[in-house]
Amino acid sequence: MNRGIFQFEVLNGGKLADSPQNVETIRRLWLDRSLISADDLGPGDEGDFDNGAWHVSCHLAGAGGVMKHRNGELLWLEISHDPQRDEYYASVTGGDAERSTSFRLGTEEATNALDGAQLMGYIEGNSTGRTSSRNVHDSNQIFNRWRRQDFDRPIGSTADGGKVWEHWCTLRDIRPQAGIGASVLRAYISLCSALGDRFAPTVARGRRDYSHPRQLLALIRAGFVAEESALWDKTPNVIPNAAEQLLLQAEPAQSLQGAKLLNWSDSPKYFMYERRIGRWSSASQVASDLRAAS
Repeated sequence: MNRGIFQFEVLNGGKLADSPQNVETIRRLWLDRSLISADDLGPGDEGDFDNGAWHVSCHLAGAGGVMKHRNGELLWLEISHDPQRDEYYASVTGGDAERSTSFRLGTEEATNALDGAQLMGYIEGNSTGRTSSRNVHDSNQIFNRWRRQDFDRPIGSTADGGKVWEHWCTLRDIRPQAGIGASVLRAYISLCSALGDRFAPTVARGRRDYSHPRQLLALIRAGFVAEESALWDKTPNVIPNAAEQLLLQAEPAQSLQGAKLLNWSDSPKYFMYERRIGRWSSASQVASDLRAAS
């Protein structure tokens, strides 16, 4: 069935379908300027939104999720970087500190790993620390002069960086001919399909600024997420320092180990970094936003 004015393809239970149709629809939505336009697109430099996605998109693409394998082991799901092709893909990672294995979502190995797995929750994307794309050398001719290498920061740095800023770069050009940005869109649809309908709106609620509330309402109206998913009445938990140091490395194996340090009782849960957890948009605030927009 299809949902919303953009007719996103959803499966029974409201989960987004992992389909080429949805990849093209999210591209069309994030390039659309009828639901979100002008200052509501978010802050940026001149030209950032000529071919680029809404501001919330970089936070959405930077986040990940945790599931529990049927054998009880935790699994880490994220958008990963392929350095050979310089493209992005959705992955699932399992294993321990000594040995871990990652698979692309959609492969037989990934499907087997997720068969019967239980959703444990989500983790905010890092906006400091390392990026997932190491040793890239972007020119000023792509991404409207934003360069991924400029946001690959040391773990202890407080400067803007990490996967959120990495995908601020990649998502400055999401046209079909922009191979890197197009791969992020494909990976994100796969990730959302695996992690369920609450994933995107929960991450979007991590900020009350940058017009994220308006952009969340647009995601609902478009049909990318359901209203009830955006109204999930959950308060985020702070990521403790030990787990943060692992997550800031932006490597699947390290992120998995960081996730294992978190308390997943009473799941599903959402974990955020302490630096911005005060900007969380509560369910009551989202409900008020919806009423004001109706």
